[in-house]
Amino acid sequence: MPAQTEFPAVFESLKSILQPYAKKLTVKNDTKSVYYLDGPYSEKWKKELYFASTHIKKNYVSFYLMPVYMYLDLLKGISPELKKHMQGKSCFNFKKVEKGLFEELSQLTKKGFERMMREEYS
Repeated sequence: MPAQTEFPAVFESLKSILQPYAKKLTVKNDTKSVYYLDGPYSEKWKKELYFASTHIKKNYVSFYLMPVYMYLDLLKGISPELKKHMQGKSCFNFKKVEKGLFEELSQLTKKGFERMMREEYS
């Protein structure tokens, strides 16, 4: 099992997936162990909508992506390898950097961002 010493590298890799969206979203938390983004204020829901975050936890690093909870069809076609990292409906847990899976997660995040902006803010 990878040591927890790898968690900061995992966190930074996952954070880098989210950082491009910070220009259009709201950074709610940016620390050494949490990076959290909310969407803009939604007239439809009368609040800011949670978009995504990454957190260093005790046994893994979590990546939460709310659009996959809101739009279940986004998960169609994800690889079995990425699916194995899912816990619950919108959380992916990692213990080491997995470049191929992080690239797939990056594409999923992009699709989720585009869908959320189109359906919740247009």
